[in-house]
Amino acid sequence: MLDAKEWTRQVIKKDEIDKYLINGEDFINEKRIQLLLQSKRKTDKKQIRDILAKSLSIERLEPKETAMLLNVQDSDIWQEMYETGLKIKKKVYDNRIVFFAPLYCSNYCVNNCAYCGFRSENRNEKRRRLSMKEVKSETEVMVDEGHKRMMIVYGEHPLSDADYMCDTIRSVYEVRKPASRGKGFGQIRRVNVNAAPMSIKDLRKLWQVGIGTYQVFQETYHKATYAAVHPLNTIKGNYRWRLYALHRAMDAGIDDVATGALFGLYDWRFEVMGLLYHAIDLEHHFGIGPHTISFPRMTPASGSAMSRNSSYIVHDFDFKKLVTVLRLSVPYTGLIITAREAPGIKKEVIQVGCTQTDASTRIGIGGYTEALEELQKQKEYPGDQDQERQQFTLGETRRLDSVIRECAEMGMISSFCTAGYRCGRTGAKIMGLLKNCIEGKFCKLNAVLTFREYLDDYASPETKAVGEKLIKNELQEIRKDPFYQKGSLLSTFETLFKNIENGQRDVYI
Repeated sequence: MLDAKEWTRQVIKKDEIDKYLINGEDFINEKRIQLLLQSKRKTDKKQIRDILAKSLSIERLEPKETAMLLNVQDSDIWQEMYETGLKIKKKVYDNRIVFFAPLYCSNYCVNNCAYCGFRSENRNEKRRRLSMKEVKSETEVMVDEGHKRMMIVYGEHPLSDADYMCDTIRSVYEVRKPASRGKGFGQIRRVNVNAAPMSIKDLRKLWQVGIGTYQVFQETYHKATYAAVHPLNTIKGNYRWRLYALHRAMDAGIDDVATGALFGLYDWRFEVMGLLYHAIDLEHHFGIGPHTISFPRMTPASGSAMSRNSSYIVHDFDFKKLVTVLRLSVPYTGLIITAREAPGIKKEVIQVGCTQTDASTRIGIGGYTEALEELQKQKEYPGDQDQERQQFTLGETRRLDSVIRECAEMGMISSFCTAGYRCGRTGAKIMGLLKNCIEGKFCKLNAVLTFREYLDDYASPETKAVGEKLIKNELQEIRKDPFYQKGSLLSTFETLFKNIENGQRDVYI
């Protein structure tokens, strides 16, 4: 294995950047973004409502339209925007919320990002890389919570190169355990990957081993800020290598890619515009944009003064606004709210259009198996966090069961569905179905099927009681909806639902 310095020198492939440039330039034109944000400060209610109507027709907004939304000052109009965001989400995705959990496999890193606990110069960080046996042990704990979807995360280092990633993904897929309460079994059915930008060759390795979505956050689209927080002598210091990571992934054959920004590094309005331009450029090159967009806020990290003292920290009232504008700007794309957020604001923001979230999250290396000991003593994970073993501080540390019960009380059905991935509803196909508001119909059926599994196999009595009421309502809606009366769709669903009640698992439409 190459040492870290030699490995770092050979990672970036310049030709895999230049091929996507237009006349030598990338798609982030800062002057144009700033001009739009400044020139669209004056808006009237009719203009904004026309834009909302366009969003409700599930059509992506243009940058000038998004700039107008970002400049709204009228609190009544913002309320209309919040309500429209939720209408769009229900129209495209129905009332489901998809759950997953992250698994951090290694915190070795060659980069030195100013805001990150993994940064190479952080001498307080306790470094560790999971063995394949440990990966399986961590996965078993996650499966025992009821999880079916995983986001697997790595630091950028030769100890966690593409070959190590492939080994960990295989190990996760090998785990299968009897359910803790019911007749079924537990396993991770879809592994998504959050990892550093890679070459097309290495990305193909991930695709061949069976990853779902490949996720890379640009962190900040503002070039001067990017340079200030990512030293030039690191891999991550190359802005364009990261900017085109998802382009390379799609060239490598990966159907679904996911982007995001770390809010708190620069002005949140600029970052929203950057995310929109990123989606537009992916659509330009490949015909489809990102499968999901994430919008984590910076939280305190070990060894990072910046993570506590940034002048661009996003407060709750602006956080809700930025998520709403993203939902309106790219109405057919999934939105992920993470466990960085505390339960109160997370609950509020979910209701402006989020589609996915994580729960029972532990981001210390080996954190799930270690938390298991605490779970023998209490029902919740311990609230204390060992900052010297993780990338940042979490706001949400509750177990999956508690969060699912809260969502059910809000009228949102929890989904663990991975049907699209197994049925070929990915990439351009799923985007077409989402834009035409058809995919959500299948998602509703599969959400009910996977929720039935969860309630029978993992739910506490309290959560099961709330969940049973919700499932009853969902079944009534399904049986009355004309869409499901076509062909054999409803009868197929009814058969699968009964099969699950009788102990069958992992069925889907």
